Amino acid sequence: MCFPAGRDRVPVVSPVVIVGTGLAGYSLVREFRKHDTTTPVLMFTRDDGEFYSKPMLSNALAHDMAPDRLASADAARMAEQLNAAIRTRAEVAAIDSAGSTIQVDGASVSYSSLVLALGARQLALPARGDGVDGVLTVNSLADYARYRVAVANAGHIAVIGPGLIGCEFADDLRSIGKRVTVIGPDATPLGRLLPPMAGAAFRCALEDAGVAWRLGVTVCAITRMDGACLLELSDDTMLEADLVLSAIGLRPETDLAVAAGLTVRRGIVVDRYLRASAANVYALGDCAEVDGLVLPFVMPIMHGARALARTLGGEPAPVTYPAMPVQVKTPSCPAVVSPAPPSAAGTWREEAVEGGVQARFLAPDGALLGFALIGPAVAEKQKLSVQLPPILS
Repeated sequence: MCFPAGRDRVPVVSPVVIVGTGLAGYSLVREFRKHDTTTPVLMFTRDDGEFYSKPMLSNALAHDMAPDRLASADAARMAEQLNAAIRTRAEVAAIDSAGSTIQVDGASVSYSSLVLALGARQLALPARGDGVDGVLTVNSLADYARYRVAVANAGHIAVIGPGLIGCEFADDLRSIGKRVTVIGPDATPLGRLLPPMAGAAFRCALEDAGVAWRLGVTVCAITRMDGACLLELSDDTMLEADLVLSAIGLRPETDLAVAAGLTVRRGIVVDRYLRASAANVYALGDCAEVDGLVLPFVMPIMHGARALARTLGGEPAPVTYPAMPVQVKTPSCPAVVSPAPPSAAGTWREEAVEGGVQARFLAPDGALLGFALIGPAVAEKQKLSVQLPPILS
């Protein structure tokens, strides 16, 4: 332990250091302060540290939300609220887990505990052509600001990726009168979440609202042409659009952890206490692989933040996940999904209800393991949710 010069020789306590000021990082500090009001907390972020809800980005146009309206607090205000020091525009270059330090902009910073709340990055679009570098992605408030300006002057937008985020952006664009075409390799949208009948119903509802689909294909090349983009598809057809938005998925941000020698698979591998493979190092949120699970949604972050806050406060607590249905933010077609565990044995049973579909994933013994609700069937969410087993108990 280090002591400053002087007669009193008050010990200097190394701070809890958190890398990342997204929902995971800020939620953790808020929860930690419920258990410990005195231990110093030091946060680092590459951006300006503004607090905002990232899930709101995919339907912000419908509400005419400018970037400054989406941000509820800047870094200075968050620092005051959380009794934390926040360093913005700071690049964490390396972790020395043996020495309990990180390298930040050329300086060494000690920690008592280190939490990696790094989030996830957009996957790069695997296409060729001089138009690829003009493809937009939206994974931050700064991205949204650029996207909002670009959309204003675009009539037809091609959205690459028929998953949850791509469909939410497509419906949002449709709501402000844009012509939208969604492109992707799956037979139906939300192919990883919805069984066939539910996926078909979801597709038809958004199609009726004005969304066009080019499914069963991928984008091979994008070229610029007279101020527009020409997309070459894998079925040898072409599609012209004024703007291209890629929403093909996210990859946990793991580069820093890999360089530090931490165990990484799909995400930074952590146990039920969110401990990584080095002492006093933890991972939380979209960058973390918890007991084999990578769950890039809000509720797993909140449950993880509460558990880790207790652990950092001296009361070790394993993270638990109840069933956590996901609401798809597509007003043209309400949808709620609670996926079954990836390795679960069972079958989908789908039935049409008036204006929608109820799908249940049942184990061989008839137990409910997951569901997908489309249209008016979303009213069954609460009734079915209480029948689901916890994801991590």
